[in-house]
Amino acid sequence: MNARLSRLRSVLKERSLEAILIFHGPNRQYISGFNGSSGYAVVTGEHALLLTDFRYVSQAAEQAPTFIVKRHGDQPFESIADQVRKLGIRELAVEGNRLSMAQAERLKEKLTGIACVPTEEIVEKLRNVKDVVEIASLREAARIADEAFFQLLPLIRPGTTERKIAAELEYRIRLLGAECGWPGFIVASGYRSALPHGVASAKEIGNNEFVTLDFGAIVNGYMSDVTRTVFVGKPNEKQREIYDAVLAANEKAIRGLRPGMNGKQGDALGRDVIDARGYGEYFGHGLGHGIGLEIHEQLRLSQQSDSILEPGNVLTVEPGVYIPNVEGVRIEDDVLITPHGAEVLTSSPKALIAL
Repeated sequence: MNARLSRLRSVLKERSLEAILIFHGPNRQYISGFNGSSGYAVVTGEHALLLTDFRYVSQAAEQAPTFIVKRHGDQPFESIADQVRKLGIRELAVEGNRLSMAQAERLKEKLTGIACVPTEEIVEKLRNVKDVVEIASLREAARIADEAFFQLLPLIRPGTTERKIAAELEYRIRLLGAECGWPGFIVASGYRSALPHGVASAKEIGNNEFVTLDFGAIVNGYMSDVTRTVFVGKPNEKQREIYDAVLAANEKAIRGLRPGMNGKQGDALGRDVIDARGYGEYFGHGLGHGIGLEIHEQLRLSQQSDSILEPGNVLTVEPGVYIPNVEGVRIEDDVLITPHGAEVLTSSPKALIAL
């Protein structure tokens, strides 16, 4: 955590910021190591302070040894203001994109006489480049997701509901030692496979249809994000054509990703393949996004993204084709950007599996 604090302090110095209040949970965990559900971090060039409520004081002291831990009262913003004044802070940067309007107003009220400077994505951008500890957790999260998928395959058959498949997948991930923190795995079959975010429903899986599964495991707070689309029955020529287009886009993008490339260029690697195959109108989302402590992080591969890829980035590559009310296919891998290209962390088979 000392290295992460040093990086944050360097950014504060570059931006002539005296101190920052970290409000967003994943940002607080990244900087301090504390993963409780409630807390606020204040970081200056010399001080690192963590405020939390009575439930987490001992946990915070254990998980954030480089921080001074303070218990806040029933009005946490009052406690923050008291500590900020004790530190002699005159200007406090705040995560403007993470506070509600009501929270921002209450904070300004308590910090009378102290200037609040709204900032965006200071810590999020630091989080884009993973260290060796983070990469190890992401590797293990990918490995567990892959193993759970392998165990699940024999259970995908006609008459089984999407919700049962999602439950079986979550059960196996937990048995393998990981957590599942998603609001709901995507299991979308038949016409529902055309829904990019088709969370599992009561629909029964039928014969001769695609089943898209989007899932992941959480290890030490770090999340994998995997999608595989399988077929129940015997796919026809058109269905194989769609699948092959998505697979070709996935593989070409992974081969082409390099440090120094921007998000638009990365997105085009896969999008151009789908466009050339005649399915461009059915690919409406970006090619990928960063993953880590959150399932969607600041880094993006999209037609609007100016993000620059760096060694240590971990992101998804997930082209898809979605034909409304008919069917859809998505194939998603997690990749690590290295000095020479992209290393794939996920290993579930990508050749079309017909069950």
